[in-house]
Amino acid sequence: MGARETIRTAVRNVVPPAGLTRALAVQAMVYAVGSGLFHAGSAVFFTRALGLSAAQVGLGLSIAAGVSLLGTVPLGGLTDRYGPQRVWIVGLVLNAALFATYPFVGGFAGFLAVVVALAAVEAASGVAVQVYSINALPPAERVTAMAYQRSSLNVGFGLGAVISGLVLAVDTIEAYRGMVWFISMVFLVTALFVRRLPRLPQVARPTEPMSRLAVLRDRPFMVVSLLSGLLTAHQTLYLTVMPLWILTHTDAPKTIIAGLVLLNTVLIVLLQVRVSRGADTASGAARASRRGALLIALFCLVLPISGLTRGALTVVVLVAAATVLILAELIESAGAWGLTATLPPADQRGAYVGAFRLGSQVQYLIAPVGLTALGVTTGGWGWIPAAAIFVLVGLAIVPVVGWAGRTPRLGAAAPERTMTPVP
Repeated sequence: MGARETIRTAVRNVVPPAGLTRALAVQAMVYAVGSGLFHAGSAVFFTRALGLSAAQVGLGLSIAAGVSLLGTVPLGGLTDRYGPQRVWIVGLVLNAALFATYPFVGGFAGFLAVVVALAAVEAASGVAVQVYSINALPPAERVTAMAYQRSSLNVGFGLGAVISGLVLAVDTIEAYRGMVWFISMVFLVTALFVRRLPRLPQVARPTEPMSRLAVLRDRPFMVVSLLSGLLTAHQTLYLTVMPLWILTHTDAPKTIIAGLVLLNTVLIVLLQVRVSRGADTASGAARASRRGALLIALFCLVLPISGLTRGALTVVVLVAAATVLILAELIESAGAWGLTATLPPADQRGAYVGAFRLGSQVQYLIAPVGLTALGVTTGGWGWIPAAAIFVLVGLAIVPVVGWAGRTPRLGAAAPERTMTPVP
């Protein structure tokens, strides 16, 4: 009986309950099949099918990242004006159209135009997805629903990666073109899923609408955004810095990198919902963010031990360090969802969620070079100041969230009211 109940609990933590939470999780998984397929095969597609050099690909993606950084707040404001579902659907259709044009791109200029346009669309639709989930669900269910979506996203990413492996095995121009057209169709199917989601009543707009950039003047909120954004460095640590450390400072086989990526996917699918409990209030989300920060710091102290060990013990240390960082990622993600669900005012949620995403955009600019320099190029001692940085962020985020909670939001017209989706 105990084993049976354990299995039922495990299933409940993976399979979302019927209703809107499940519908949102299903669309997330469908979308992630296309997204995961492209992430796994994009580098080869750009160089083999489009004939671009590695330098051109890197430059184009960097420019697109800059566009995403600059456009997140003003484009996120479109959600407040037109509604999250409409912006979400239009974004998916534009994504499909842009991917469909990839095989016809000629040279660097065409490639740059497509990746920049995709970055702008993502800046708008990424906010819309999150705002819809927040607006459509009661406060107590929002973080859990986003946890189910993230779990489903990882299932979809895994399926996309498998399909990508087949494309890479065929390794023909026709296969790569078929890949991006398949991705385009996946996005159109996702748009149909989103169109069938319940419609939301329009949120009352403030009598004096604020500028789309006015949210940047909300200092307490922007400090929360920066601190929470810095904690998303767990992604950079896991996908960039840790593999570089393994390759340059340990005797572990290179294949362990793929194994650790698989471990990340499996644990997110199994544990994301369970560890997200308690992050549905501002104070609970702040405490979750603090725990995530301290776990990242612990990772920074455990990983360098693998540079001193040999053989099987090295693998054990690497798996232990990776597990700590995955737990940090799970808990920090729940904290970030809780903060975006509780701090922004309902009538300016798009602008505020867009501003919140600025913190992670800043992380993407500074963490790869900064953490690589500290953790890898110093030979190991740099992990100590890296750990100290995350400890300081963790200690600061709870009082800063309290400060933001005591400070009225800009443009907040009235307390949030519960909205019932229209079937």
